[in-house]
Amino acid sequence: MAEVVDMKKLVESLSPNERKIVPHLEDSNMIELSERADLDKTSTLRSLQLLSNKGAVEINSRDEKSIELGINGLLYVKNGLPERRLANLVIHKNSISMKDAVKESKLSDNEFKAALGVLKRKALIDLKDGNLILSGAKEELSKTSLEEKFLESLPRALDGLEPEEKFAFENLKSRKNIVDVQEKKVVEFKVTELGKNLKKEKFNDKMLESVTSNLIRSGNWKGKKFRRYDITSPVPKIYGSKRHFVNQAIEFGKRIWLDMGFKEMTGDYCQSGFWNFDALFTAQDHPVREMQDTFFIADKSTTSKDVIGYKGKLPDSSVIAKVKEAHEGGIEGSKGWQYKWSEDKSKQISLRTHTTCLSAKTLLEIGKNKEFPAKYFALGKCFRNETVDWSHGFEFNQTEGIVVDENANFRQLLGYLIEFFKKMGYDKIRIRPGYFPYTEPSLEIDVFHPVHKKWVELGGAGMFRPEVTIPMFGRHIPVLAWGPGFDRIIMEFFEITDLRDMYRNDLNKLRDVKVWDK
Repeated sequence: MAEVVDMKKLVESLSPNERKIVPHLEDSNMIELSERADLDKTSTLRSLQLLSNKGAVEINSRDEKSIELGINGLLYVKNGLPERRLANLVIHKNSISMKDAVKESKLSDNEFKAALGVLKRKALIDLKDGNLILSGAKEELSKTSLEEKFLESLPRALDGLEPEEKFAFENLKSRKNIVDVQEKKVVEFKVTELGKNLKKEKFNDKMLESVTSNLIRSGNWKGKKFRRYDITSPVPKIYGSKRHFVNQAIEFGKRIWLDMGFKEMTGDYCQSGFWNFDALFTAQDHPVREMQDTFFIADKSTTSKDVIGYKGKLPDSSVIAKVKEAHEGGIEGSKGWQYKWSEDKSKQISLRTHTTCLSAKTLLEIGKNKEFPAKYFALGKCFRNETVDWSHGFEFNQTEGIVVDENANFRQLLGYLIEFFKKMGYDKIRIRPGYFPYTEPSLEIDVFHPVHKKWVELGGAGMFRPEVTIPMFGRHIPVLAWGPGFDRIIMEFFEITDLRDMYRNDLNKLRDVKVWDK
């Protein structure tokens, strides 16, 4: 048995826009209704949805491909297709040289070639001895072409074109920006029996829509009727503003290091080869310095004055000399890399491949200021020319740290790492021996990925070699150092199984991502 609707209550629940639409309700589409009700499309669609919730209309939507005029199409509808303008010129002149035709038609080079090709294919003009001449009847050349008729008929639905129209469309589609196929949603509706009865009702346009402080103070609400509101109907979900989830985690990571007594290091994305590689005892012929691993700034060096994002400079010549000695094997107790170190190569500028370059710079400042012991951290972006997949990206966040202390030891390094990862939510991590040019001993940190069922490397750590510390301090002082990838650390918490999803910034997904609440 159908539910009996109280028409009086239904009428009193209609919003102002619904009351505008109801008198014009006929089985139709949304565009026609918008024009009759004098409402924009968005307001009309919202009002139809409200009426649908009340059972007054049934809404159906479908996707439709529509042929629209492109940028050039709009221009050609106004000024004529290039072939029309060239045809009119040939009709007027009967014969005209190519040079004069290009000049007098005022067509671009591409337009002139296109127009010439169209008219020749239709056998309407010919080219002889460098002159354009009529090869068809003037009446044929003057007739409105299929393409011109088709452009004047746009916009049109792609489905339902006649054979001649399809032919014209295919010809125009192959040319630049004349026609454009767009997908759009067509909304249609059908008026129900309730809707037909609703049209017969009288509406009170003097009902109050909202309660305001002014209305209460003035007393103008007395004796008037408020519109009925349905508090059971579904309403759009409201999303509160929040920081990007990666930024939330970064702030948390920074707070961990600050709470552990570390100071923050910052620096530019663009770094010289000296700080990014040489100061960290990375050989100048090491594969990591090749183009396949590093983004170099083409034809720029530390002597260039127009590198955006680079404000650094090389250190004093005495420090450069010490780094040179370390590479060539001049530091006591080290064989170095046994090659001729090039200062020019150290001046190359690249996007930093790790935040460890900030550690190298900070070591020099610590040495100058005799700041022993010292603890510093960094958390920022790095860039590498990686093959992008679920676990690799060409840019990523890294968390860097150094501890400079005469009494620092390897067990302390493990303690710092275990404590940091514990606070980030990892009670179990795998620490295994590793290799890096600038640390000895070295280790790597892994976590097990529950979806891909494999151990994933988070980053490396170790104790800086004397070849790194002596040029900065003048003598070897133990330095604990680490630099795990931060984006991989936070993937599990946000239930992200593909690193590429970190920065796709799909608004719907961002709304649903949980807030960092470690």
